[in-house]
Formats: sequence, C-alpha cells, structure tokens
Amino acid sequence: MVNIIVSNKKWHKNYIHEIEAKTNSTIIYIDDKSLVTYEILKKYSPKYIFFPHWSNIISEEIYKKFECVIFHMTDLPFGRGGSPLQNLIARGIYETKVTALRCEKDLDAGDIYLKMPLSLQGAAEEIYLRAAELTKDMMIEMINKDFQPKKQEGKVVSFKRRKPEDGNIGNLQELQKIFDYIRMLDADSYPRAFLNTKNLHLEFERATLKNGYINADVKIALRTGNDEEK
Repeated sequence: MVNIIVSNKKWHKNYIHEIEAKTNSTIIYIDDKSLVTYEILKKYSPKYIFFPHWSNIISEEIYKKFECVIFHMTDLPFGRGGSPLQNLIARGIYETKVTALRCEKDLDAGDIYLKMPLSLQGAAEEIYLRAAELTKDMMIEMINKDFQPKKQEGKVVSFKRRKPEDGNIGNLQELQKIFDYIRMLDADSYPRAFLNTKNLHLEFERATLKNGYINADVKIALRTGNDEEK
C-alpha cells in the first residue's frame, strides 16, 4: 500500500518511518509543488494523499481522482477559512480540534473523516509542532482503518485570513489579549505582533505572562517614510 504526504513544512518528513512502521505501508513525501501533478501522482496509485500543511491550490483533477485529505485546525464547520490558529486565539478560544476532511472545491467544506482535540496553549511554533504530531497520529489511524467520511453538521462560521496589520497591539487594553497576540504570531516566517510609535516599530516574541505584566523579547527599528502602518 502506498500513501503520499504533501507538505510545505519539514516537520512531517520526520514522521515517515514511524508511519510506515505502524501501517505497513510505503510513504512518498513531496514538498515541491511542481511534483503535485496528476501525471506524477497516478504512478503511485495511493490510497490517500495527505496534505497536513499545504499552502498551494490542489487542482480539481487531483482531488477528484484521488482520496485527498486536508487538515484544518478548527472543529468544522466552525472556523472555515484562513488563519485558524490566530482567529481562534484572538477570540479567546484555547482548545480546538484538528479536523481531517476530504478536499473539495469549496474551502474547508468537505466531508469529515475524524477529529482529534488540540490545545492552543503556548507559542504558535509550539502549537504547530503539536498539531503536526497529532496529524501524524490521524494519518496512521486513517491508513489502518476504513473511515467513511461524513457530511459536516452544525452552523457554518467562516474566518477571514488575517493580515500583518492585524498584529498591531497598540489598541489592546488587556494583558491577556496582548499576550495572546504575541504568542499566536510567534512562529517561523510569521509577521510578529507589533507596536508603533511616531518614530519606532517594535516587534515582540517569546512572551511570558506574569502577575500584572508581560516579559517578552523585542526588536526595535526606526520607522521610515516608506513604512506602512502594519
């Protein structure tokens, strides 16, 4: 049996041997979008093509010809759309579920295979690593069992993808909220939570919430006339 993992993140590559050992299957790992074509994928005749962290469009030809599984960090149908981690924490939600669902044309609207709980405590990088471990367990379970995906049930709540300027903490009035904004953006390649003064741009990371204050690392840069109000 062959299964394929397509991912933008190296985290998932570390799980290949464990998944193979626990499923008695062969895992093909792809991190190059130029290799995600029908012509290449059909050579493997995979049972599943898993997309645990993929930011590129999956073509209709692929998701209609193969069993394509995507993973979303909300308890669907609540939280369809972009930036799920940040949108959840910004709403004061600290526990969620990772949902494994069938890829379809409409965003995050496919039938659901299974869900597993996920804590949103810690910095974003920690949460993503925790989620990667969880998706590994979900892939193992799906390969070993025959899950019949079920239609989503409940009220649909959609999220909008957050922009870098949404990380501005200048107007926040609660320490918990400020702390949450800093930690939810504290991950590799993410724009950090920031604060602007007339002349300075301050970015924050590695925050800890204390009794009445926050400790954090801060990068301070001079603002220039070309700086945008992030």
